[in-house]
Amino acid sequence: MFIGEYHYSIDDKNRLGLPVKFRLDLFKGAVVTRGLDACLFLFPKKEWEKLAAKLAEMPISQSKPRAFARLMLAGAMDVELDKQGRINLPDYLRSYADLGKKVVVAGLYNRLEIWDEKKWEEYKKTSEEDSSEIAETLGELGV
Repeated sequence: MFIGEYHYSIDDKNRLGLPVKFRLDLFKGAVVTRGLDACLFLFPKKEWEKLAAKLAEMPISQSKPRAFARLMLAGAMDVELDKQGRINLPDYLRSYADLGKKVVVAGLYNRLEIWDEKKWEEYKKTSEEDSSEIAETLGELGV
């Protein structure tokens, strides 16, 4: 399970270190792709395979499922951790998420999200301000 918030820097070779406690799961294989809300998603291979299978089952005759599948699948890339626990972020994904040098790696149960540090702080501030409204909506969903 991935949880927590971690601050890292991307080096000059587009490499990003990952939290030590998550590396074992990711050494077995990982996939990075375009995420939502201007971030990247990083999935362990097993979790990615589950999501990709669900995306493949969505109706291609409907525009929104097609667009979401394109966002996730066409942008995806297999990544391997090096001996120092770093991954290489492709330029097109770094550009998509507008990642600067300082980033936040956020653990969200079955995936990690990679955010530009400034965008993460803005997003977090807005979410915290709206937390009562968010909680109420989730209550309606049975959470």
